Amino acid sequence: MISSLETLCPMSSAMQTPKAIFSHHPYWAECFGTASYLPTSRAEMDALGWDSCDIIIVTGDAYVDHPSFGMAVIGRVLEAQGFRIGIISQPDWQSAEPFKQLGQPNLFFGVASGNMDSMINRYTADRRLRHDDAYSPNNEGGKRPDRAVIVYSQRCREAYKETPIIIGSIEASLRRIAHYDYWSDKVRRSVLLDSRADLLLYGNAERAIIDVAHRLGRGDAITSIRDLRGTAFVTRDIPAGWTVIDSASVDQIGKVDPITSPYVDTSATDSCKKDENETTIANKPADEVQAVRIIDPLQARKIGTDVAKTVIRLPDYELVKNDPVNYAHAARVLHLETNPGNARALVQRHGDQEVWLNPPPIPLSTDELDWVFELPYQRKPHPIYGKAKIPAYDMIRFSVNIMRGCFGGCSFCSITEHEGRIIQSRSHESIVKEVENIRDKTPEFTGVISDLGGPTANMWRLNCKSTEIESRCRRLSCVYPSICKSLNTDQTPLIDLYRDVRELNGVKKVLIASGLRYDLAVETPEYVKELVTHHVGGYLKIAPEHSEDGPLSKMMKPGMGSYDKFKLMFDKYSKQAGKEQYLIPYFIAAHPGTSDKDMMQLAMWLKGNGFRADQVQAFYPSPMANATAMYYSGKNPLKKVSRNSENVISAKGLKQRRLHKAYLRYHDPEGWPSIRDSLLSMGRRDLIGYGKKHLVPPRQPANWVSKQGKGRKILTQHTGLPPRKTK
Repeated sequence: MISSLETLCPMSSAMQTPKAIFSHHPYWAECFGTASYLPTSRAEMDALGWDSCDIIIVTGDAYVDHPSFGMAVIGRVLEAQGFRIGIISQPDWQSAEPFKQLGQPNLFFGVASGNMDSMINRYTADRRLRHDDAYSPNNEGGKRPDRAVIVYSQRCREAYKETPIIIGSIEASLRRIAHYDYWSDKVRRSVLLDSRADLLLYGNAERAIIDVAHRLGRGDAITSIRDLRGTAFVTRDIPAGWTVIDSASVDQIGKVDPITSPYVDTSATDSCKKDENETTIANKPADEVQAVRIIDPLQARKIGTDVAKTVIRLPDYELVKNDPVNYAHAARVLHLETNPGNARALVQRHGDQEVWLNPPPIPLSTDELDWVFELPYQRKPHPIYGKAKIPAYDMIRFSVNIMRGCFGGCSFCSITEHEGRIIQSRSHESIVKEVENIRDKTPEFTGVISDLGGPTANMWRLNCKSTEIESRCRRLSCVYPSICKSLNTDQTPLIDLYRDVRELNGVKKVLIASGLRYDLAVETPEYVKELVTHHVGGYLKIAPEHSEDGPLSKMMKPGMGSYDKFKLMFDKYSKQAGKEQYLIPYFIAAHPGTSDKDMMQLAMWLKGNGFRADQVQAFYPSPMANATAMYYSGKNPLKKVSRNSENVISAKGLKQRRLHKAYLRYHDPEGWPSIRDSLLSMGRRDLIGYGKKHLVPPRQPANWVSKQGKGRKILTQHTGLPPRKTK
């Protein structure tokens, strides 16, 4: 796992046109052909005539051969390259034996937690254990371990010590550097170290996994693969010829204790007496200097530093573990280095080892994305599950993914960190073809396409108008605090796509279920009209997330003015179509930057607009998200971080988090006692009463019993009238 990085190759951080992923010469095992389902047992391998697998994918999800499931996409992509792929799905992790069921892979194990992070999959936002799992047969919980990537990797290592292990999926992607772990309430080191994996692939990994597989197939050592975008690995040192820029010079955090340069011999007593502002290693022979440590990036440009051989040093694991301000600083720098057009490599020391992150992968072209989605998926769960229901599959089996990525940059969301900000769109023709395949090859199809979407419903084909500007941009969002003037916002092509799909023979209805970016939608009123007239099934879910500017600024979400503008259009076009349709807004409780007063104001907005939320979402601090950095550090990484920079409040205790959820469900008697206490503490007794302008009544309903207690629960909701007496 440890490499001297002697084989690390220079890599341009400018946007390039890489080799198309479908243009590689196939591996020799192509002669075995395509499997109906990728094998999950020795018997299936025998039926295919295989004596071994070249690559085995271990996943925490049930194996569903559908392009919405990661193991199927990676498996089919590698199969199309000529490799023999096996699947070990939801293995018993108590021993290494289940990891031997397909034998030893010839090239490597590919380890993933599944489509979801295993910790988010297993625990609620209040850290309570879930008893269901939408990605398991019959919705059964407990089919995967906590921190599945680590556990699976360790079992693979026990099973076959010498076989390379490559980790991926969103769980590994979001844990590629030192990260705050909500479940243990501490900063954990990179998942690379705990898993003892040889290589980590982050983001959508088709391009990298194909290159890795072919290199290993040629006989290259896993430790020689150090130049691929979208990869991370562990090394002992920095190679000769690389320039190391301290992250503090990229985004100064203010006076902190100086960090000893790893390239200076500290054994001499005078080595620590150097000036803190010294920018280079002085008086060292050239052959003894492994890298130049430059404090000021401007100086790097002056001396002609090669950006392709420049790496930014993030604060060490020990420093971010013990200093929340440095944690927020590291998070900010990482997010500023996510544009494939200008991102530089990052390195972070963990003890005596370095975790090295190469720049993000080049996004797939339309032709490449079409190729990925048009591979021979069965679009069904593997037959081993019989008639068992897999809820995640049932939800998407009649939907079509039309794009990847999101340039919204919402601070609480992991999509941007994982898939990137550059939208990768499938072609119009490929999408129509997939709908036709659903119609012709799925017996259960009733004529309703449940969704044409992706991370968002309406970012298909929306990209920067200038590739030059795009390659230089370091904005965290293309739509916050306002829509960038360089962003193409024309959604007319999406209108044409909707029309062509719904006019196909056998298609009765096309619904749009993906999250709608309404501040973009209003830029093309004709799109809103088309959506409302033909593609809303009575209700349309959108996500304002909050009503108050304070929390919205920490979420990087637009103000309620955009919502109001969209609602006017929605109501207008619904009326013109002769339809009674409703918006269902989603909101987040307890997001960093949200005070009790903010939640009170949101509750009043909800009541004033006649909304009663049945289910509410509490902020969940997922690894690597900007909002998580706020939650842990108390600082705002959306702006320059310093000791004196903006402080961010967060609801951390269970009592306050439940209070914020109670405000969202102002109509539920369960939360009235805590809301009353909160209102009284804020001096807002005027909001307690039975009138329309009151938020909660002054007392509980007669015979009401708390959910936390025993006995009968009176299902009474606040109606503005005194509670009825019960006999």
